[in-house]
Amino acid sequence: MRALLVVNPKATTTTERGRDLLVRALRTEVDLSVEYTRRRGHAAELARQARAKRFGVVVTLGGDGTVNEVVNGLLAKGPAADVPALAVVPGGSTNVFARALGLPKDWTEGTGVILEALHTGRMRTIGLGRAEGRYFTFCAGFGLDAEVVRKVERARLRGKVSTPGLYVRSTVSQFFLETDRRTPLITLEAPGELPESDLATVIVQNTAPWTYLGDRAVNPCPDASFDLGLDLMALRALHIAATARAVAQILSRRPNPHGRQVLRRHNLSEFTLRSTRPLAFQVDGDYLGEKSKIAFTAVPDALRVLC
Repeated sequence: MRALLVVNPKATTTTERGRDLLVRALRTEVDLSVEYTRRRGHAAELARQARAKRFGVVVTLGGDGTVNEVVNGLLAKGPAADVPALAVVPGGSTNVFARALGLPKDWTEGTGVILEALHTGRMRTIGLGRAEGRYFTFCAGFGLDAEVVRKVERARLRGKVSTPGLYVRSTVSQFFLETDRRTPLITLEAPGELPESDLATVIVQNTAPWTYLGDRAVNPCPDASFDLGLDLMALRALHIAATARAVAQILSRRPNPHGRQVLRRHNLSEFTLRSTRPLAFQVDGDYLGEKSKIAFTAVPDALRVLC
């Protein structure tokens, strides 16, 4: 089987020696080509080429951003039988998608799982989310969480290292000093339901958890699954007390966000979010600018993954 390894050379948790070990290990199971990403969007280009050249597997070594680009490259022409399977070796700081698949956090242990899956042909088919033409593997956000992603991305461009502490500091700063918490702007429209207006921020999940804070899972939508439609949680207001209560609930070891300020929906096949002015938007931790309208769809059985 021919396989392509897409390496993000800036991946947080791997070294050049580690990458060399991974290449040698993969070559015991597949006919391997290796490509290094050079810029944003390059991983998607490489994945599109891999599909056109009929590779059997594309392996990523990088974080969730690299995975998202590869997924969008593989599915640029839509899901089909000729789409290579995806294998993910965790190499970023958080690796939400890999961990949601049940892969070990450590990249060396994750490599062992992938090698075994290649040897035995073990894989599963998962559903994905799609928003405005962009596929996402585990989450999307409209409002506050996307503003935090934007703030973290800007900090990383200034040389900051992506750590749980950076996300916490960015969240606190964004919430108290920058986000407009007075006026809920978002409306949820779903087929067969009355619109839900005056929402302050919305989190969308394709699986659980939404993210990790170190080793602690953060779970606004604990029932989300790769095998179902999309889940969402919205806050109707960003008052300090209500927001603090919701944060405590999603950080709980038995998360069940609820209350007058919390709106949750489970297993949606499609819906639209509208805002009275443009708000920050992110998918899989990748900031995509400000939007006034976003159409979401669940894409079942979209991709084969080794795990």
